[in-house]
This record gives sequence, structure tokens and C-alpha cells, in this order.
Amino acid sequence: MIKKLIRGIITLCGGLLGYGVSFLFRGLIIVTNLGDVLVLSENQKTIFSIICAVITAIIFFTIAPSIGRHGQKVAKDIESDLQKVPSADIVPGTFGLIVGLFLAYLISQLYMTIKLPFVATVLSVLTYLLLGYIGVFIATRRGKDILAIFTASRRNPAAVKGKGKGGEATPKILDTSVIIDGRIADIMKTGFIEGNIVIPEFVLVELRHIADSSDNLKRNRGRRGLDILNRVQTDYGIDIYNTDGDKSIEEIPEVDVKLLKLAQTLGGKVITNDYNLNKVAVIKGVEVLNINELANMLKPVVLPGEEMELFLVKEGKESNQAVAYLDDGTMIVIEEGKRYIGQNISVVVTSVLQTAAGRMIFGKPKKGK
Repeated sequence: MIKKLIRGIITLCGGLLGYGVSFLFRGLIIVTNLGDVLVLSENQKTIFSIICAVITAIIFFTIAPSIGRHGQKVAKDIESDLQKVPSADIVPGTFGLIVGLFLAYLISQLYMTIKLPFVATVLSVLTYLLLGYIGVFIATRRGKDILAIFTASRRNPAAVKGKGKGGEATPKILDTSVIIDGRIADIMKTGFIEGNIVIPEFVLVELRHIADSSDNLKRNRGRRGLDILNRVQTDYGIDIYNTDGDKSIEEIPEVDVKLLKLAQTLGGKVITNDYNLNKVAVIKGVEVLNINELANMLKPVVLPGEEMELFLVKEGKESNQAVAYLDDGTMIVIEEGKRYIGQNISVVVTSVLQTAAGRMIFGKPKKGK
């Protein structure tokens, strides 16, 4: 029944199309071989239009099944694409489409002055398609940035003006390691991090998989990460970024590479404590805020030549070495200290090695010990 109804609608559309097209030819003047000029009367024009409508209706009735099949395929493709569109983009996208179509309507009024047949119609259709697409694209891709500008200008008009390079708070994108680590929540509590906190959807998926792991240690780490996220969401709010509609990101299999690509797309910074991700980000030109680097920078400064009292805990990797620890967990390697293991001795710092992974301090027993 539905197929017959659709076929009837297609046939009706074909008849209306033929009837409309007939008006383009009703004013034609026919010249015979004898030189006589024939002009169609009103009755003849009406009959001509009906004949055109019948012919196109028959054509459309014949090809209706094929049009129906192609239409169903196109409808399924559109439905599939719409399902991939993030829910947060539907409202801004609709608003952008309305704005784009309204601007196209204003511009298309100028085309009405063009006297050439079909030119005004073609230009109007192209303008509607182009501006509609641009409206949707801008609203979905940069809607939040535009809204943030207007919001900031209302709160403090001077805040938008006068911001130099790096003056605007860029989005901060959290990776899985820094969420599980948990220190990010304490850092945010101090107010040192500005801008929106962004959690990609694929990071949430990875966290959920870790939390569902059969390994007890992994499961506890994943659940800790989810607890930290809930805490951050409750206290500060976070933006969940769904990348389903962005094929350039979704086609990337590795989570770390996805993260860097998203940071490039949003113009944001990645917050992590993953040493390898930090190195790859530097190569790709993505700014990274490394929690471990921050923690290392906040540790008390130790300079070569300083003396300190230490308890030697165990042997070092090399012969005749001993290992001790500061209160903050920093490891100190004491050369020629093996014989003092289990004792408190005075140690003189000889060198300090600082890396993104941590800090290593080398020393030796003070002479006289």
C-alpha cells in the first residue's frame, strides 16, 4: 500500500513538473514552410500543457520504482549520518542552518533583477545550499567559541579586548593516565588551570574498559579514574567531546594519536603524565601540560655541594652504591655508600639529573664518615 502511495505521489510530481515546463513553450511562435506564422490559442495552450503533464506523468510512473529504491538508499544514508552527529551539535547546527538560509533569502532577492531565464533560479539554489552548509559548519565547529566570546564580552567587555597572544584560556584535554592519577582534581582546586576541561568520548570508553577489566589492579585503577571524573564534574564541570561525527579522528586507531589530533582541532592543550605521549606531542607541535613535570618543579631545589642527613635503605645497581630517599620520594644514589646501609649519615650532593620522568640526585658520604 505504501509503495503504491509513493508511486502515485511520484507520478503526480511528474505531471506537475510537465505542466510547469509546458509554460516555457506556450509562447512559442510556429513558422510554417509557406511562411505563415501560427500562434497557439488559449485552448491549444491548455491542451498542450495537459499533453506535457500526461507524458511526464507516464514517464515518472514508469521510473517510480527505481526512484523509490534510490530514495530509500539515500534516506538510509542520511539517517546513518544523522545518528553519528553528536546530540550537542543538533541544536547549534539547526540554528546555524536557519541563519544561513535567512541570509541566502536576502541575497537571492538581488538575483531577481537578472532578466536571463533560469539564471536567477540557479543562483538562488546555489546560494541557499552554500550558505546553509556554511551556517551548519560554523555553528557545529565554532559555536562554543562564538558563544564564549559573547558571554565574556557581557561579563567583562574589556576582557575580550586587549588579550594578546596566549591571553585566551585554551581548552585543556585530559588523557586517561592523568585522570587515573587523580592529582588533576587537586590542581584544579587551587585554580591554576584555566579554560574548559574537555574529556573526549574515546577516553571515557577506555576508562570504562579498564574499570571492567578482569585484572583486579586494572579494575581498581579504572574505577578510581571514574571517581575522579565524577568529582571534577561535580566541582568544576567538564565538556564531553564526542568525535563520532569527525571521521579524521575516528579513523585513527590509537587513543594517544586521537588525543593529539583532537588537541590540534580544538587548538587546546593536553594534560598528561605519560612520558611517551609528551615526547610525541612535542614532535607534532601540540602543547602539553605534564603533571609529573609540574610535581618535579615544585620539589625543593637541591644544589651540588649541599649536605643532608639521610638514611641509606638498600644497595644501588652499581657496585658499592647505596640508595636513600627524600621525604618527597626523590631517590638519591650515594656512591661508595654500600657499607653505610641501615645507617644515618651526612651526604654531600655531587650532581642532580632532571628529566620529565623525574629527578635523580647523586651524592657521596661526607669525608670523615
